[in-house]
Amino acid sequence: MTAMVMRLDIVSAEKAIFSGAVEMVYLTGEMGELGIAPGHAPLVTSLKPGDVRAILPEGKEAGFYVTGGMVEVQPYVVTVLADTVLRMDELDEAAALAARAKAERALAEKSSEIDFARASAELAEAIARLRSIQRLRRHGR
Repeated sequence: MTAMVMRLDIVSAEKAIFSGAVEMVYLTGEMGELGIAPGHAPLVTSLKPGDVRAILPEGKEAGFYVTGGMVEVQPYVVTVLADTVLRMDELDEAAALAARAKAERALAEKSSEIDFARASAELAEAIARLRSIQRLRRHGR
């Protein structure tokens, strides 16, 4: 028996990152975690910073980190329009830890509401990257 597949396209402002057949897609939408299988109901939602995981037909997993964007789901096509995309093997844990520490220091030393908002956003981004790295390790990829 052949598994059902759908097409996944992941693009950023700079270039197309991935296009291919997948059995399942996992990502974080505005309202929470989504698991998208072939035949899913149409949906459009914004993406939170985090990972996009795709289960490929041969059972392997492809992982990506997005800083945000939009996803459009059609029954057999999922399109991720990301602000920025990194392949999971491009994520740097040391850099994410340093970014988190820098944002935490900025929050502690805030000098204005603008600085607080920027530091809060940077902290959320660093935490999302670290979570993605941890998920990647858990899935052994």
